[in-house]
Amino acid sequence: MKKNEFIAIKDRSVEELEKQLSELRARSIDLKFDLASGKVKNISEIQKNKKSIAQLLTVLKERSKNAAEITSK
Repeated sequence: MKKNEFIAIKDRSVEELEKQLSELRARSIDLKFDLASGKVKNISEIQKNKKSIAQLLTVLKERSKNAAEITSK
């Protein structure tokens, strides 16, 4: 995920982010199976997928933290 895509993620709703996260996790599982069977030639795709998952989780965690701070005040 490129930097401008990461910035665009922040404007999406939580439901859209969770849907994209589940799709990336499913893709990650597929890539792992393909790697084990020798079908994957581009290993960097696995790393990019893991990075995208981490970025989505970061945005989701920030939002939940902000929501918790707002409700506690």
